[in-house]
Amino acid sequence: MTVRNLDKLFKPASIALIGASRKPGTVGAVVARNLFQAGFDGPVMPVNPTERAVEGVLTYKTVDSLPITPDLGVICTAPDTVAATIDALGKRGTKAAIVMTKGMTADQTQAMLDTAKPYLMRVLGPNSLGAMVPGRGMNASFAPVAPRKGDVALVAQSSMVLTSVADWATSRGIGFSHLVSLGDRGDVDFGDLLDYLASDVTVRAILLYIESITHARKFMSAARTASRQKPVIVIKAGRSDEAQEAAASHTGALAVSDAVYDAVFRRAGVLRVNDLAELFDAAGTLGTGVPITGDRLAILTNGGGMGVMATDKLIQAGGRLAALAPETQEALAGSLGTQPGGAPFRNPLRIGADATPKRYAEALNALMQDNANDAVLVLHCPSALTDSEAIARAVAETVQANKARRHPVLTSWIGDQSAVEARKLFADSRIPTYNGPSDAVRAFMHLVRYRRSQELLMETPPSVAEDFQPDEIAVKKVISRAMAEKREWLSEYEAKRVLAAYGIPVVDTRVAQTPEEAAAAARVIGGPIALKILSHDITHKSDVGGVALGLTSPEDVKAEAEAMLARVAELAPEARIEGFTVQEMAVRPDAYELIVGMTENEMFGPVLLFGEGGIGVEVVEDYALALPPLNMKLAAEQMSRTRIHRQLQGFRSRAAVDLDAVALTLNKVSQLVVDFPEIAELDINPLLADADGVMALDARIKVGVPALAGAARLAIRPYPKSLEDRITIKDGRQFLVRPILPEDEPLVHHLVENQTAEDLRLRFFAPLKRLSHQAAARLTQIDYDREMGLIAVGPDPQTGDTIMYGVVRITADPDNRRAEYAVMVRSDMKGQGLGYILMNKILDYARSRGIKEVYGEVLRENTNMLNMCRALGFVRKENLDEPGVVEVRIELGGGLAV
Repeated sequence: MTVRNLDKLFKPASIALIGASRKPGTVGAVVARNLFQAGFDGPVMPVNPTERAVEGVLTYKTVDSLPITPDLGVICTAPDTVAATIDALGKRGTKAAIVMTKGMTADQTQAMLDTAKPYLMRVLGPNSLGAMVPGRGMNASFAPVAPRKGDVALVAQSSMVLTSVADWATSRGIGFSHLVSLGDRGDVDFGDLLDYLASDVTVRAILLYIESITHARKFMSAARTASRQKPVIVIKAGRSDEAQEAAASHTGALAVSDAVYDAVFRRAGVLRVNDLAELFDAAGTLGTGVPITGDRLAILTNGGGMGVMATDKLIQAGGRLAALAPETQEALAGSLGTQPGGAPFRNPLRIGADATPKRYAEALNALMQDNANDAVLVLHCPSALTDSEAIARAVAETVQANKARRHPVLTSWIGDQSAVEARKLFADSRIPTYNGPSDAVRAFMHLVRYRRSQELLMETPPSVAEDFQPDEIAVKKVISRAMAEKREWLSEYEAKRVLAAYGIPVVDTRVAQTPEEAAAAARVIGGPIALKILSHDITHKSDVGGVALGLTSPEDVKAEAEAMLARVAELAPEARIEGFTVQEMAVRPDAYELIVGMTENEMFGPVLLFGEGGIGVEVVEDYALALPPLNMKLAAEQMSRTRIHRQLQGFRSRAAVDLDAVALTLNKVSQLVVDFPEIAELDINPLLADADGVMALDARIKVGVPALAGAARLAIRPYPKSLEDRITIKDGRQFLVRPILPEDEPLVHHLVENQTAEDLRLRFFAPLKRLSHQAAARLTQIDYDREMGLIAVGPDPQTGDTIMYGVVRITADPDNRRAEYAVMVRSDMKGQGLGYILMNKILDYARSRGIKEVYGEVLRENTNMLNMCRALGFVRKENLDEPGVVEVRIELGGGLAV
């Protein structure tokens, strides 16, 4: 379950408090006081068999004796009574419960959940502090403070963090729409609440305090959906946790849990911060709707020292100091006068300790007109020569005068009492303001990071540079043989065969059982040779003297092979030796050594790694993690988060690396681990990369029986290739029907451009000439776990290019019970049955996903669509709110004719 019945938890019409008490200091007494004093507009019914009244309200002895059925039951009784209380509430028809009881055993918690399930009752807790909805006067918690009403939702795993945040925020005048303590997350979890709060119009931003995540795929789907609609900001505890054991490979040793969480939040479009002050600063900055287009900051200040401090913080945080455009130099010279000696104005722009409101306004106006910066930070230090509040008013008026440009402006008035009125003025004008320059720069970088995450969610990825067809059969043979022999690790030779089957270039590698065979193989390969011991019992060959490089003749190879056998026998006497691998030495003097790998995370499944490779990879620790599946854009973004990425772009006489080839390798590895859940660990180290492409020199792959079958182990559902199919329409033309991809955005635009104006109006309920990038991205960049889009593609008769002839999609609710459909076919394809075929396919898919009902809204004059719906078995219902619109729906598993 996800959002089902959560409205009864947060919008109850009536509440029963089971375990209400008059005894001071008890949970039952504190919750009763909070419930009755918060101003809840509805009956609150205390239940206690031994108390006559609580908070002046008569009690009821049992749930059965309640005069009405409560929407919400709040339970603060002993652990062994909870399941029975849930049963009593369920029989009455209650659909939500908050269980504050702590100390419940695993068996007691399971009994509670098993009891609630038949009633479809949602349970928050156990061990929950409760839930507060200030806007509805609901405080079903034992929190010591009554929070203010606001538009920020806070969901915390820790009760004490929730109370601390509520106290901290209340003292600063910050209000909340919801405060929720998850407790032990028996039922309701972060994914459920992200889904619910994302659709709540009273919520402007969602704040999360997370210690751990359950149900990885549900969290990822909910977070990606929510972050497209409003800012989601998270504190994840445990950055310095070193308890995770290092895995056997380089990749596993690097993939520490906190780095995985960073990758998770980045992929979900969630902004991660470090502390409470930063949490609320970020919520305030993002919530103002200040737009941001880049990382170039202009700084305007009356104090040089503060400007320098802000600059230092900006550079350390990864931002850039904006240059001042020539037009801006002229404007500044006109208002501030020329610099001594005609020197240019520089950023930070210092305008003097005696800067007047007029000087601030003119300088700010010039900077706001300058497209060479992405935002302006206005600093003011207290001065006896100026009026702090008057300057703030001039800044606010300048921002308002340039409102049409929507150029971001942030402010920081330094000081204490002297800055109070200025800060209040900025707050009233919805201009972000901060206590110090470091806080302001940090807020600017929040905007930058948030923009980047949103771009990843909405940017159309480039097409894959190479249309590779993996040899899945060859890989399956290799893995099956190893597992049949009960081996965890593939040999280097086997691992390279797997990589080659997925189009990853590998050096010519041959297997030899004896020194004589090694010499013969070297003679065939020619050139410098790398000789390595072949043993399934040896993971790191160089540690036991099992690697020799630069051998120039077959005789040298034979001699080295004999010496290698002696070294390995001494250093690894228990290892079983199968022979040697003989491979050509890749002579690429300008190549970089990189690492590409994968390890399995217990919660989020496969995690991909990219970074600087070589023998010192654990020491260098220059790497970035990402979740599969990847595309070229996501691969490029992952690469950009490493230090070595700047070197790969070339410098001095060293040519730039073919970055597309590196990104494509990441994509191929991503596809490999998606296709084969038996792969538990993989690393390619080193992967040589230069201007001519990439080459895998060494590879290691660990295999085993996966804990979850197929794509179920992935935190993000991959492209469902099984839905691809060939269809034939009435005139005999054939098309490929397949799931839609982010790369298909150009095809969507082409489809829209080839529709008649009337067909577009019937489809979108309004005149439309073209789709915006945001709208097209929203149609193509879908979460396959909640949405599905099927497109029919085929060649353009004129150009031969692949184009889209039709598309159908469904979007399911978070409970996967109902889904809304939409379908569009090219105007010149009418009457060929393509729309009917696509609708049947999407309905079959909905049935396979367990969706119970598919519905849609159709304009009354769209007779073609209504006729098709009738033929498919949809029922029709007039929409009383919109007279020109007809609602059609079909119960899957047996539709009724119109």
